[in-house]
Amino acid sequence: MSLHVTDLRHAYGKRQVLRGVTFDVPDGVLAGVVGENGAGKTTLLRILSGELTPAGGAATRTGSLGYCPQQAVLNHQLTVAQHLRYFQVAYRLGDLRLAEELLDVLSFAQYRNERVSTLSGGTRQKLNLTLALMHDPDLVLLDEPYQGFDWDTYLRFWDLAQRLRRRGRSVLVISHLAHDADRLDTLHRLEAGTLQPGTETLRGQ
Repeated sequence: MSLHVTDLRHAYGKRQVLRGVTFDVPDGVLAGVVGENGAGKTTLLRILSGELTPAGGAATRTGSLGYCPQQAVLNHQLTVAQHLRYFQVAYRLGDLRLAEELLDVLSFAQYRNERVSTLSGGTRQKLNLTLALMHDPDLVLLDEPYQGFDWDTYLRFWDLAQRLRRRGRSVLVISHLAHDADRLDTLHRLEAGTLQPGTETLRGQ
């Protein structure tokens, strides 16, 4: 089991944000959590990524983690190549073969030597996603990962997600939209801090 979430609870002051959230993301599963603004998605993601300690319950994971936040954490003065080199050192990678493959899959290799400040929002998001995946993590957390993508890149993203799934990686997509449900193995709907019963859908059913 790549991710096991049990009775997660959290509050900011008297405002209850998560009210006992429980779900699993097994190995080789492409899962989604959807919800409107204020449903608790951001707090849930911060807990799952290890950024925030929950008030109650637990989120346990196995293997390595890749995290792609909605707001890209990039240095505008560095080039794409410099970001890859920086993260290569951080991840202790022997080479950049997977990163170079991702540049090709997401179709932005031509921007390798461009500074982030010159890139469009969609291309920055491609780099954001590449940095989250270049160390081949076992579990990937994606927050609105295709924001700013054109249609071609959007399709490339889902093709990449399916590749990860076929290789036994676990992918959790957090979004405020449910129109991609048919691309997922499992879908959970978060409302007012709770997962709604009867909203989990499984591929093939």
